[in-house]
Amino acid sequence: MEQECPLVRDLFPDLVAELITLLEDEGARELAICAWDLRLVDECHCGDDFCQSFRTAAHPQGQPYGAGHRCVPLLPSRGMLCLDVVDGRIMYVEVLDRPPMHRHSERP
Repeated sequence: MEQECPLVRDLFPDLVAELITLLEDEGARELAICAWDLRLVDECHCGDDFCQSFRTAAHPQGQPYGAGHRCVPLLPSRGMLCLDVVDGRIMYVEVLDRPPMHRHSERP
């Protein structure tokens, strides 16, 4: 059986808490609830030292998200956080120009 991707809240609890707070501040309660259960499917492989972005769902390489896609920019106190959302599901978390995120131990 294939291992399930880790929960982002287990790896980066401070980031998830910040996402939830920012989304609630924006009135996006449904997305704030979804942020609690995000999984880290894949990290960005752009190679830029200022990027710590990651996928929370599978996405065909080189294809646009298509209908139902919207970009949700947030207003963090430092750096940039922006979400790609498709039909109410957070697909990608763009994390730019922020201090390095250090992984907490993954839970078994």
